[in-house]
Amino acid sequence: MVQDQQPHILVVRPGLAGEDCRDALPFGPFAPRAHRTLEIGLREWVERQTGIELGYVEQLYTFGDRGRHAEPGGAHTLSVGYLALTRGTPADMRGAYWSPWYTYFPWEDWREGKPQILTEEIEPRLKAWAERPPSPGEPARPLRRPERLKIGFGIGGGWDEEKVLERYELLYEAGLVEEARRDGRSAANRWADLPELGRPMALDHRRILATAMGRVRGKLKYRPVVFELLPPEFTLYDLQKTVESISGRLLHKQNFRRLVEKGGLVEPTGNVSTETGGRPAKLYRFRREVVLERPAPGLRVSAGRS
Repeated sequence: MVQDQQPHILVVRPGLAGEDCRDALPFGPFAPRAHRTLEIGLREWVERQTGIELGYVEQLYTFGDRGRHAEPGGAHTLSVGYLALTRGTPADMRGAYWSPWYTYFPWEDWREGKPQILTEEIEPRLKAWAERPPSPGEPARPLRRPERLKIGFGIGGGWDEEKVLERYELLYEAGLVEEARRDGRSAANRWADLPELGRPMALDHRRILATAMGRVRGKLKYRPVVFELLPPEFTLYDLQKTVESISGRLLHKQNFRRLVEKGGLVEPTGNVSTETGGRPAKLYRFRREVVLERPAPGLRVSAGRS
């Protein structure tokens, strides 16, 4: 959900996270006798742990890397991640809470310019890692490390806000995130005085979150998913700030409003909001007919200062 111009993720109380009491996404094992489908199992675990009955959900990736989801007895766990969007929550969340997603990925928020953590910590270490010889047993890849840094982090190129997962995977492979040290990756042992690069999560949950962030950012351009995060009536300012919060980039105000109005994504309700601090602002609602009028009614907007 988005609240106070910040995207938030749902995390369960630390006691459910297990090891080191890390934040965790709502999760639980798939029980074939009790759950007719994976999605039914997902909905049951989320409601049991948070009190929330999910509406729309969408399956993400399936992860099965050995050693990133430790289980007693050496079992090999497959994790199937899902994405759900919501506008609100029940009063009793059973100990779960909402946490800003940039707490876990501070390098992804460019709304106030390039994050210092990139310039001061991440980029210098990634460049040093790219110059090291491959570790014993490291799988061969079609692209060299510098090329992967250019694509993922824009080092020597441009920043692509959708490549959240690629960036996290590079940090993990280079041993720069706490999860790599916890999982016993040899690359993590080669760094001294390593600062915490975002808040770690239990098991493989930060990778699942990276997948969800990239998916939402991509879908903004092709599907009107942003309206699932807004109240039924909203101002154009509310809409712009919600898009900016998810994409992590500021947008040019006039270009954004021109795009929204020209694309027929919204229609005025006839009401106004007096909570803007200035003149009353028109309230709009999502015009649902747009999904029948064209195949990709998203928001293809360019970054810029408001």
